[in-house]
Parts: sequence; C-alpha cells; structure tokens
Amino acid sequence: MASSQSPINYRLPQIEQLLQTNQLQTYLASLSRPVVKSLIQTELQTIRQSDQFKQHGCEGIDVIGRIIKSCYAAQRKKLQRVINATGTVIHTNLGRSPIDAEIWDSVRDINTGYNNLELQVESGKRGGRKGLICELLHALTGAEDGLIVNNNASSVYLLLQELAKGKEVIISRGEQIQIGGGFRIPDIMALTGAKMIEVGTTNITTADDYINAITEDTALVLMVHQSNFAIQGFTEAPDINEVAKRLPDHIILAVDQGSGLINETLSQQETSVSQYLKWGVDLVCFSGDKILGGPQSGLICGRGDLVAQLEKNPMMRTFRPSRIVYSLLEALLIKKLNHQSSGQGIAQKTVDNHQQTLARAQALVARFPQYLTFKSLPLIIGGGTLPNTQYESCGVVIQVDGQSAQTISRALRRCPTPIITTIQNDQVLCHLATVNDDDFLVLQQQLADYFN
Repeated sequence: MASSQSPINYRLPQIEQLLQTNQLQTYLASLSRPVVKSLIQTELQTIRQSDQFKQHGCEGIDVIGRIIKSCYAAQRKKLQRVINATGTVIHTNLGRSPIDAEIWDSVRDINTGYNNLELQVESGKRGGRKGLICELLHALTGAEDGLIVNNNASSVYLLLQELAKGKEVIISRGEQIQIGGGFRIPDIMALTGAKMIEVGTTNITTADDYINAITEDTALVLMVHQSNFAIQGFTEAPDINEVAKRLPDHIILAVDQGSGLINETLSQQETSVSQYLKWGVDLVCFSGDKILGGPQSGLICGRGDLVAQLEKNPMMRTFRPSRIVYSLLEALLIKKLNHQSSGQGIAQKTVDNHQQTLARAQALVARFPQYLTFKSLPLIIGGGTLPNTQYESCGVVIQVDGQSAQTISRALRRCPTPIITTIQNDQVLCHLATVNDDDFLVLQQQLADYFN
C-alpha cells in the first residue's frame, strides 16, 4: 500500500532565482550584487545545516524572509546619517563635529575634479601640500608655521619621534592620560623611542618639578590636555609662561592642547592655542574635528624651524591627510577669520542656541503631550574637551505605555534616520540641543510615525 505522506521537499530556491526577486532589488542597489549573493549563500548554508531542514525540508522555512533580515542587518552597518539626541555635541561615536554644509559645498568642485594639491600653478613645478594653511593658521593663532596630519594622535607621535627619539621627555604624572581606544601617552612615547621622565604627582606639579628634572639628555617638555577627566580639590598646575622662560633654549616646550579651542567664547577655563603660543610654547598640537569644527585632522602650530623639521620626517608620508581635508580646513579657516557663521564650530553654535532648543522642546511636548515630558538637561561638549563643563539645556523624556526604556530606544534607532538617545533612571532622554536644524523636522515626523 502506497504511503499517503508527501515526499519531503529539500529543494531550496536557486541563488540566481533569489537575486531576481523584487524584495531584494533595493538591497542589490544599496549593498551590491556580490555582497547580497554572499549573504544568500551563507543563509542557504545555515538553513541546510539546521535540524528543521534535515527533518522537514523547506516546509515552514521563510527563505526570502531570512535573507531579507540578513540584508537589512548588513545595510545597518553602512555609514549613514543619524540624529544626535544624546546631549553630547562632539560625539566620537557619531563622527565628532559635523561639517557645515556651506563649507562642504564650497569645496565640491575641488574634490570632484583635479586640483593643485602638489603643484605650484604659477611656476608649473611640484609643490607642497600646505597651500594657504600656513598663512591662515598664522592669522588665526600667531604661529610662525603650521602642519596638518591625519589626527591629533599622529601629531603627538610625530612630534616625539622626530624631536625626542633617544632623548628624555619630561611629563607630569597627572598628564599621563589614556583616551578612547586605548591610546596611552606612555605607550606612544615608548613607541617613538623617547624616554619618559615623570615629575610631580597626580594632583600637583610645579614649574620647579620640570626645571629640576632637566639633564643633558633632556630634549623636550610635554604638557598634555587632560582630555576626558578632571582632577579637582587640592591641585596645582605650573605657570606655563614661567616654565617657558626658565627652560634652557635648546629644550623644546610642546603642548598637546587637544580640544582645538582658538577664539571661541564657550569656555573661560580652557587655554587657547594662541595663548599657549603667546606664553612661549614652541609647538602646540590639537584636533581639527573638535571645537574647531573641521574634518578629522591633527594640527601642529608654532616655531617655523621645528615645523620644517617635522615635515622632513619620513613618517609624514604616512600621516599626511588627503585633498579633502586640506580643502575643508582652508575653507573653514577663511570663514572663521571672516567671522562668518559657517566658520563657527558646532560646539560654539550649539552653546549659543539655548533659546532655540527651549522653543523646540516646548513645541514637541505641545504636539505629543501623551508621550513627551519637558525636562531640563545638561549639555556637554564631549570628544575629550572641557571635561568639567556643563551647559544649561533641555529636551524631552519619551514614554510609551507598556514599553521599557530599552524597547523605546531600540525602536528609535531603527527609524529610517536612526535617532540616538540616552537612557537614565529607566527614562529615554531626547536631548534637543544636539539635534541639527535639518534633522529636527525629520525627528518630528519619525516620532509621529512611531507614536501612531
């Protein structure tokens, strides 16, 4: 007697057949055909190895649904615009300082065509990459010369490797910092071949500590911005002007200023690049994508002879930035010198926009009273700058009946333009100070879609 059971179907769809389905066409465009094909192959292999498939074949397995889920997960890995509702202006995880759209547009033609990156147009001969950068940095900071590398970690490494390899570098114990990603000053110093000489204590270092540590092998005194922490209470820091005057002429005084504050008014405690140079510091290095508001880069400003020496270091070819960085920095510094709004970094703009932030919070609460509550919130600059400074700001608390804070936060991250919030005391906080002008309308619409 023949069995009434149907034979088990082990035939999965062919890869080419799956690639032709309508549901995958958007992923072919956004991920590329080879990547989608690889994801399909991986998913089919996973299905074949599953107990469900071995026992029941294709029955009950949503093949195309599983492939779409894999494609969606891959697509979320791509760089994409997000809405910063964290209350941290220069958020390293979110790309630090956004480039002003006017500045970005102004260098479009330079970067979509050929340009004179290493050509002297007048003579027709090969030239350096610096363009107008030296003149702009001199006008902005008073520095004799300047140099651009790909980030501030490179600045510190290059400075130590060229000027202090095999020599002693004096540094305060309170400035042997570690920043995100495991970047430690003592480790970098060891890699450059410089010998670290510790002076002072964690909380107190004086000018005498530096001067008394000088030997015939001393090449450099390095002072480092404390970046993402602050030491409070019984503390003392040296008068840098005094240290500069008392150091022997052959010993270099360098400062890792870090934050990139130049002429901004958002902090009275942070020492500016130009002030360090006025005090007699030989070289100051800082980030271009923090308070300055430019692209990721490291800038070194100071004595012309030392900058020229750094430029000849073989590592400069490793550290030099691209035409995109140079063109963006030139455009930004020109706007900054002309006191134009687009030349203001995102940090200064955000601090100055408190009234606008207040109005937005009130408007959102009025529109979604069932889900939103007004809340005063602190604003921080972030990115390793001004670690002990908070600014008055505000935002909203998002609450949805029956949903936990984690559920709400996850749902907002899954919006077409992900909304990045924070959670505190089991509340989802949406800080509105850090939501860009262009993103506020998108935020409103996505909140409306989510609540409905």
